[in-house]
Amino acid sequence: MTRSPFLAMAVAIARGFWRDKASVFFALVFPLMFLVLFGGLLGSQGQSQVEMVQVGEVSLIDDLPEDARAAFEDTFEVTRDDDLADAIAQVRRGDADVAVEMSGETLVAHYTQTDQVKAGITQSALASFVQGANVSRLAAAAGEPPPFALATERVEDDSLDTIQFVTPGLLGWAVAMSAAFGAAATLQGWRQSKLLRRLQLAPVSTRTVVGARILVAMAIAFVQLAVFVGLAAGAFGLQLNGAWWMAVPLVVVGTLCFMSIGLFAGAVATTVEGAVNTANFIVLPMAFLSGSFFPLDAAPAWLRTLSEVLPLKHLNEGMLDVMVRGEGPAAALPALGILAGFAVVVTLVAARLFRWEST
Repeated sequence: MTRSPFLAMAVAIARGFWRDKASVFFALVFPLMFLVLFGGLLGSQGQSQVEMVQVGEVSLIDDLPEDARAAFEDTFEVTRDDDLADAIAQVRRGDADVAVEMSGETLVAHYTQTDQVKAGITQSALASFVQGANVSRLAAAAGEPPPFALATERVEDDSLDTIQFVTPGLLGWAVAMSAAFGAAATLQGWRQSKLLRRLQLAPVSTRTVVGARILVAMAIAFVQLAVFVGLAAGAFGLQLNGAWWMAVPLVVVGTLCFMSIGLFAGAVATTVEGAVNTANFIVLPMAFLSGSFFPLDAAPAWLRTLSEVLPLKHLNEGMLDVMVRGEGPAAALPALGILAGFAVVVTLVAARLFRWEST
């Protein structure tokens, strides 16, 4: 029995789809990767512990009864420090969620607003433990006023708003995406159109061509920086503080870093679409794992560890330090070093894999 034209065409299209490895990958494997990614990031319904730095002796915490002690240890992961300034600096850098000290009978909590969900949980949990301690003390001494009080202080400027913590991450993602996609599409497009071979015969050096492409990428990145900061400041009340001008060298080195990723994608792909898809495959998951869209505090430990090897995580953290957390220029140096090292290594790998022809 002969097939109908409709069925024959459907079978031919289906076979073509399954034979196209790229189509199968982006239809099935790529979405499944995000299922695993979001399953790891959001699958756990439990709240991660709040990282607390206890400064000196805090009687309210040290003298908790056994039943309250167990609940406290389930909520807080406590380290000790005798230097209040150092403890607050840890909170401001994001190394801890709250620093607590005892001022008379008042528990003073210095918290960060970087993660607003964690900040709310921190304050609610501390208020609950202070209230519980007061109930226990009042039960033993009826008629006495509550002995303990809670005072909360933000380590950031009181004028900071949510936009402060959203802007650096989204800017980092935009810079990464533009640099990687642009470099990937340019390299593969030039190679596929034989322009690379023509440029070898042109009266311009390779250094001139590469320099011109980098200049364009830098110009785009600076436009992104100006637009993001200008819109966030003008429309949403962004207020820059600290060594905010260090965002400029961070954007420069970050652009070079993600251009190297684009060069790698363009070197291993054989078509413009393949190069862009490869860059997308690298950069988009990295954005989720680097805190560009939401904090990773509630993510499993293995995902947080994985994020430490991703360049976008360090670009985001560097800009957050100098634009929001009030840090000085030195805070950006580790991120600059990591991004520059990553750019050199990946560029060398891309150069090794580079081919003049698409086939």
